[in-house]
Amino acid sequence: MFIIANASPFALYRWEALFKDWRLFGDAFLYTILLAIGSLIVAMLLGIFFGSLSAMQNKPLNIISRIYVEFFQNTPLLIQFIVVYYGFPLISPILTFSTTTIAIICVGFYHGAYISEVVRSGIGAVPKGQFEAAYSQGFSYGKTMRHVVLPQAWRIMLPPLTNQVVNLIKNTSTVAIISGADVMFTANNWSSINLNYIPAFTMAGLLYFILCFPLAKLARNLEENNKKAYTR
Repeated sequence: MFIIANASPFALYRWEALFKDWRLFGDAFLYTILLAIGSLIVAMLLGIFFGSLSAMQNKPLNIISRIYVEFFQNTPLLIQFIVVYYGFPLISPILTFSTTTIAIICVGFYHGAYISEVVRSGIGAVPKGQFEAAYSQGFSYGKTMRHVVLPQAWRIMLPPLTNQVVNLIKNTSTVAIISGADVMFTANNWSSINLNYIPAFTMAGLLYFILCFPLAKLARNLEENNKKAYTR
């Protein structure tokens, strides 16, 4: 009976081993936050840029935007990681990047496509009269977007953007496939050494929950506030 209890995946000594190595998971947690912030910056810049292009009355620019969106939305993120990590260095040594850089680029470009659609929808919800009023005041398209349209579209875009941030944080876990020292890789690597899988992945899930739950709740609250604002 002692052997069976001791071999249990929930045995106390397994959890003691986890807390003894808490620094590993702490460093991985900070690294995951770093990846999420870097990827979010890239995704937001690309999303706003291509979302604005798709809203322009210019067919070539619309086509460029659609190619970007359709490509990244319809190819798996894991394949993008593999192509950049293994394929790009075969093209040229100059295209060899660090694991962190690859993660930020891949996750950023991937979610930039989804944020682009959010931005396009938000811009589309702003009345056309706002564009006409801005143009009549001599604003260029860029200034119209920056000073008139995007500030109004922001309230509409914020809930889906927050959901995209949640998905972005979870998708940083794909860096584990190229040995990036994030939460998922650390949990898998640590547990494969000592076979303490349950504590390791419970901790990994908890760390992702700590990051994602507040944002998910914020997104729901923003949606409710928007509904109340439009029903008044």
